Amino acid sequence: MTIRLYDTSARQIRDFAPLTPGCVSIYLCGATVQSAPHIGHIRSGLNFDILRRWFAYRGYDVTFIRNVTDIDDKVIKKSAEQERPWWAIGYENERAFNDGYDALGCLPPTYEPRATGHVPEMIEMMRGLIERGHAYEADGNVYFDVRSFPEYLELSNQDLDELRQPSGEGETGKRDPRDFAMWKAAKPGEPSWETPWGRGRPGWHLECSAMAHKYLGSAFDIHGGGLDLVFPHHENEIAQAKAYGDDFASYWVHNAWVTMAGEKMSKSLGNSVLVSEMVQHWRPIVLRYYLGTPHYRSMIEYSEEALREAESAFARIEGFMQRVTEKAGKTPEPSTEVPPAFAEAMDDDLGVPQALAVIHTTVRQGNSALAADDKEAAVARLAEIRAMLGVLGLDPYDPHWAGEADRGEDLHGAVDTLVRLVLDQREAARARKDWATADAIRDQLQQSGLVIEDSPTGPRWTLGPR
Repeated sequence: MTIRLYDTSARQIRDFAPLTPGCVSIYLCGATVQSAPHIGHIRSGLNFDILRRWFAYRGYDVTFIRNVTDIDDKVIKKSAEQERPWWAIGYENERAFNDGYDALGCLPPTYEPRATGHVPEMIEMMRGLIERGHAYEADGNVYFDVRSFPEYLELSNQDLDELRQPSGEGETGKRDPRDFAMWKAAKPGEPSWETPWGRGRPGWHLECSAMAHKYLGSAFDIHGGGLDLVFPHHENEIAQAKAYGDDFASYWVHNAWVTMAGEKMSKSLGNSVLVSEMVQHWRPIVLRYYLGTPHYRSMIEYSEEALREAESAFARIEGFMQRVTEKAGKTPEPSTEVPPAFAEAMDDDLGVPQALAVIHTTVRQGNSALAADDKEAAVARLAEIRAMLGVLGLDPYDPHWAGEADRGEDLHGAVDTLVRLVLDQREAARARKDWATADAIRDQLQQSGLVIEDSPTGPRWTLGPR
């Protein structure tokens, strides 16, 4: 049993070897809270939620840090545009992110630090870097001297001589245009904190280096985030932390994007799909299935058609689970272990698509058992399926999703009563061998979106794909 992960810094899949046996420490770059989250934002949290769950299943004690960037250029820009306090915008959107994570079944992090709560740690890190000759002050700004750190750009595999470092407004006094800001001098009307170099505010990159150091120490196992963070954010984090004296992360794990028309989903492109809107039209568990079942390193091209396919695929799983539960007279408990093929797939760089194939194979086996009236085998397959879905956060019988089921219970009961009346008419037509009427009733029900199955115990109905 060895978990293997693709390490961006090594550009290959590596066996996972924890710094502390039996423990795993993970730092995930979380929300920048200038606006409400779209499904591309939430995908990262969801992918790492599945990774975390798999480590826990494998017996690891997991420490999971997911930060909140509540002060940066984007938040300040939104504050000016909306003429609202920066902290009000940040808190409002932080709550929206947490609502999104919760709606899609993500476990809460061990700690969720905010950048603005860690200015003393940032000042301490800057002071140490200046003393070591890796940083300098100019015009109230503090910059990292990239030429002082020979390992710079190893993560993103770039050439320093060809680098074009992104710079913000007011970043004056740089010795080299490729140096990056750790601290930005105060501007009128902007939030600021007192430092030995004057009042100012944090640069984006410094925040994560300081918070990772505080909560996970000088060395930890896994640093995660979206693929778009490799440069400049993660590259600059590494430079600050290692120049300060930290070993920092042993593994770098990056998830791919959700795209629309081939472009990364983003607010600036105006092509985002807000989580708060999506959960009004799609069941949250279906959204989790849609976002969580592709491989974390593969792009997801958003479309309603793809969502409908995910809905239909998950409905097949749920339909089997419901049929077995009805036959057993109770909900079978999950197995204590997942099938070996599922575990093998998950161990191999979190191979969720291959693991999902095991789930669907088990569903087919369970349906065959039902058809053969083998209740014991069907119940055993359902127990395995619940164990596998539990690892993915997709078990519809989990208490987290109970509220979702409760909301539809009354409506389902009313629809069931009406459909039963129609099915009784169909059964009466079949009894008098009026096959044309029976088929016409079935066809009308199917056109309305229902799937009718004739079973030994009588007809049953389920919702078909949209």
